[in-house]
Amino acid sequence: MKIKICGMTQLDDALAALRYGADYLGFVFYAGSSRAVTSEQVRQITRHLPNETQTVGVFVDVTASAARVIADECRLTVIQLHGREHARDFHDFPLPVWRAVQFRDGDPFPSPDQWPAARYVADRRAEGAGHTGGTGLVTDWAAAARLAASVPVMLAGGLTPHNVAAAVAKVRPYGVDTAGGVEIPGKPGYKDHAIMRRFIEIARSYDDM
Repeated sequence: MKIKICGMTQLDDALAALRYGADYLGFVFYAGSSRAVTSEQVRQITRHLPNETQTVGVFVDVTASAARVIADECRLTVIQLHGREHARDFHDFPLPVWRAVQFRDGDPFPSPDQWPAARYVADRRAEGAGHTGGTGLVTDWAAAARLAASVPVMLAGGLTPHNVAAAVAKVRPYGVDTAGGVEIPGKPGYKDHAIMRRFIEIARSYDDM
């Protein structure tokens, strides 16, 4: 069970997540997010992290060339795409590419058949609100379970210490991904260390499932 703590904005939160056992740290390079960070902010964090740290850059409507520059500058090891990017533009990207998918009538969009990726992040869009994920809304677990039966899925969407066990049991994902579910209430981008630790402990208990 791989665990990603996303929406990182603070060095102490990043170090705590690693100390508690997170596999990936996520940084949101999307100005429309309440957890948005700049390249400079991320550089100031990643320069203090262990060299082996797995860092995920989250992008919306980014070009491959722009993502590559940011990845190089910020020591990213993975990029995660949430926008209208075209698969053909990233087929030879030098880092693993994760593709976020939403579900429409139970089917993933974009379809893995049309968008090859190393992993698929099952998230949920806020209907009519123009959001591209990170909404805190719970994903369609039944649809995510069908997807996870055929491709590696990182389950996102409203996961907290209170529901992650049920989500993992239902979906059987490759990993889980949370941001707001481990934050200080009313402070996007600032993690509650006790909640974060509990989330990781519960998710980690499924390593041998």
